Amino acid sequence: MTFLYNNNKDQVLNIALISKEGEPISVVPAARFRKNFDVGEEEWFVNALNKTENIHFTRPHVQKLFEKGNNGYRWVISMSRAVEITNGGSTEQAVLLIDMVYQGLDSVLDEVSLGNGGYIYLIDSTGEIIWHPKFELIASGRVKENNLVAATYSDGSIEEEFNNTARTVVIKTVGYTGWKLVGVIKGTGISLNTIKTRLFIVFVIFLIVFIVVFINSYISFRVTDPIRELEKSVKKLEEGNLDADIYMGGSYEIQHLGKSVQDMKYRIKGLMQDIVTEHEEKRKSEFDSLQAQINPHFLYNTLDVIVWQIENEKQSEAVHTVTALARFFRLSLGKGKNIVTVKAEIDHVKNYLMIQHMRFKNKFDYEFDIAEDVLELSSLKLMLQPLVENAIYHGMEFMDGDGLIKIKAWREADELYLSVTDNGLGMTEEKVAMVLEGKSNSGNGRGSGIGVKNVNERIKLYFGEDYGLKIDSEPDVGTTIIIHLPAKKYEEENI
Repeated sequence: MTFLYNNNKDQVLNIALISKEGEPISVVPAARFRKNFDVGEEEWFVNALNKTENIHFTRPHVQKLFEKGNNGYRWVISMSRAVEITNGGSTEQAVLLIDMVYQGLDSVLDEVSLGNGGYIYLIDSTGEIIWHPKFELIASGRVKENNLVAATYSDGSIEEEFNNTARTVVIKTVGYTGWKLVGVIKGTGISLNTIKTRLFIVFVIFLIVFIVVFINSYISFRVTDPIRELEKSVKKLEEGNLDADIYMGGSYEIQHLGKSVQDMKYRIKGLMQDIVTEHEEKRKSEFDSLQAQINPHFLYNTLDVIVWQIENEKQSEAVHTVTALARFFRLSLGKGKNIVTVKAEIDHVKNYLMIQHMRFKNKFDYEFDIAEDVLELSSLKLMLQPLVENAIYHGMEFMDGDGLIKIKAWREADELYLSVTDNGLGMTEEKVAMVLEGKSNSGNGRGSGIGVKNVNERIKLYFGEDYGLKIDSEPDVGTTIIIHLPAKKYEEENI
């Protein structure tokens, strides 16, 4: 909501999300409700909850909901609509309020000319004047207007004599609000085509100014703001607070992503407890691997990419990124399984590469060469992603559009091989040895050799000392990491 407000300060005074009990949930710019002010009696609040399917408009009024700011209390037209929010996993009703600055109507209506001394004004369904070019004179009683008669018509034109002046009046009703745009021009027997056309154009502009702002607010509330809230939760995890609440509001996709993060948090906490109580080597290895998957840098950087895509109207790309991230976490959890199919492991690393390719569009491309006869063989879970991560953050670090990562899988008799190849910086023999020993750490927590060592140790723990990793690398040429596993048909683990 902050982004939307900052881009519409001239038209928008306040944006607020309010619970059905009348309590503020979020207010932009930050402000407090006045003491003893009963929101439940406000027209815009009551209408929004009574007719949840509509956007509701109020007549111009002085907004006194918030404590008086530097600009005092100002005249506004309020728009409100019922929305659904997620609180503690349950869905609740709330009201989204937008206060449009009343003077903003001037920029839309005051510049319209109907010719021959003509003008337009705006009334509600009862005939009360909302805007008029001579509003102050009418309010003081020095000028009169035939607004009550105009209110009896919905659309069309009439000829009348008012204040000893013959004139033609054209009326256009503004949707379900009941408001009416009234065009007045001196004289009768006038061709109305031009007047009706201009009035219709004003009608369209009027709707666009108000409705688009409201729709943008709703999109901001439903998509961008929930992602930012989820980012805050991830930041707390990065700081080591595994008891932090994970935000799970917003649209279905964001709720699903939040639940995936929460499930992973619980999984990590459970594995930590297992290490404390059991000191079991395989569980510790699984914990190290899972912890690498929820690298906070990767997670909140990806959320930043999603926010950028939405704010730049790249909704399709944002949907693809959110979907890939949710699938990435779902496959990482895998219901506690340590052994999966080669197909599942390939799908997992595809989602990871899709996300990273979004982030580093000009750095590298990737391709797969997977033999059909290996897809249903057994693979260790979370095996390829650490190797690909290492290739991206070290092999591709200084590439500029010509980087390439290849993932390959094939079978030779009773042996299964998978490989990750990059055409990046390459390594010396000494550096290769350090990577396999887990001593190659860049210090930034990204793509360190610790992940490679973990994969090698886990393979040996599950399949024996005859299996593991082999690294072939040459400086300035590139690196290939080959995974060697037994070719066994996948069977469900008994967990």
